Amino acid sequence: MGERNSSVVSASGRRKSVAQEPVTSVLKGGDVPYDPDHEWNADEEILAALGYKPEFKREFNLWTTFCVSFAVLGLLPSFATTLYYGMGYAGTAGLYYAAAVLAPPGWGPFAAWITGWSNWLGQITGAPSVNYGTAAMTLAAASISNPSYVPQNYHTFLLTVFIMLIHGCMASFPTRWIARVNSVGSTFNIIALIIVIILIPAGTNRESQGLPKFTPSSEVWGTIYEGTAFPPGISVLMSFIGVIWTMSGYDSAFHLSEECSNANVASPRAIFMTSAVGGTFGWFLQLVVAYTVVDIGACLTSDLGQPFAAYLTQILPQKLVLAVLALTIIAGFAMGQGCMIAASRVTFAYGRDDCFGTFPSKYIKHVNSRTRTPVMAVWFNTTIGCALLLLIFGGPIAIGALFSIGAIAAFVAFTTPIFIRVFFVGHRFRPGPWNLGRLSMPIGATASAFVALMVPILCLPSVTGDALA
Repeated sequence: MGERNSSVVSASGRRKSVAQEPVTSVLKGGDVPYDPDHEWNADEEILAALGYKPEFKREFNLWTTFCVSFAVLGLLPSFATTLYYGMGYAGTAGLYYAAAVLAPPGWGPFAAWITGWSNWLGQITGAPSVNYGTAAMTLAAASISNPSYVPQNYHTFLLTVFIMLIHGCMASFPTRWIARVNSVGSTFNIIALIIVIILIPAGTNRESQGLPKFTPSSEVWGTIYEGTAFPPGISVLMSFIGVIWTMSGYDSAFHLSEECSNANVASPRAIFMTSAVGGTFGWFLQLVVAYTVVDIGACLTSDLGQPFAAYLTQILPQKLVLAVLALTIIAGFAMGQGCMIAASRVTFAYGRDDCFGTFPSKYIKHVNSRTRTPVMAVWFNTTIGCALLLLIFGGPIAIGALFSIGAIAAFVAFTTPIFIRVFFVGHRFRPGPWNLGRLSMPIGATASAFVALMVPILCLPSVTGDALA
């Protein structure tokens, strides 16, 4: 890594000290490494200051990073997969580094442990839960086309595992290929989302059923469906699991920072873009469903086993139902791929830090010499994901745990550093080149309060008393 100096001249001729970088260095005296045979760019200097050597090619930019992040968000397939909860209830390892650095003296290891394993738990359940939803929608489409076909648990399991294996192969591709594939997938995701938002209200056949084209606003905004045994207010909060699980994908840009050029700016911008675009379009999609759904109870108890597919059959002709499901399934496939990529980078980073123990980490942190991607981490995650899918045979409540666990874990991981920054660090915090400025503190405080409220709510069962037996 070269001789350490408190201020060095890089091969590009710039005088650099780690104090100029928006990171807390692990190097002695704030040194910055210097290698006479290699020209350090700004991204590599920051990574080196954290004690890591560059492993990946930086072939992601703002757009392609946003594409992976939006693919993981997967608004259309996420909404379709978690509609049950919405209706029924009414670098790469930068997160734990941030928690450790921001925590008060003596609390760094604990903060890093909570953040790190919550993050990994959220990541490892992402691809299996997404691909389960995609498989369920695919089989529901088959059942709509052939009413005599009734999907069985083992059908869902085998199809989901098959999708997992495809994604494992794709996530092992070189970085440039992955960036291109996800760019196409996210572009399709956005286009499909817009088409569905327009197609459902335009093509609804509610009037042929003797109903108004749209449900009156007084009913949409004034009626709470009693889908749980809890009071209406709690039921409304419980319905947020779908939104929380859907929106948890925005942090993927964080995990791809080692493969992104100008990561200090591109990664936070991609997070903001994903949240803004996802939140805006998600709101419109929620309104479309709320104003067109005919019978919520029938959606939840349909033999199709997929509430979104059942909802579509209530309000659209069969051909349009299959068209919307096809768009959603393709978007879900792209989403599962994005989840696999983001999770593999997190697992690789944890292996690099020997979080899994010395022997397993030795293999998990290996970077393939041809693709320059963490292939071993990809297949480590794929194996665990396939094992988790055995919950399918435990029934809908068991497999549904993947969604609630993923939602809780992801939000705890992302909010812990924010909470520490707001309530313990205050104005001593050194912001990066792209930040929220004066809005940072109030937004952080609001986010922390929301997560503190929602975590216990998301742990509640949908029934109480003797119904739990």
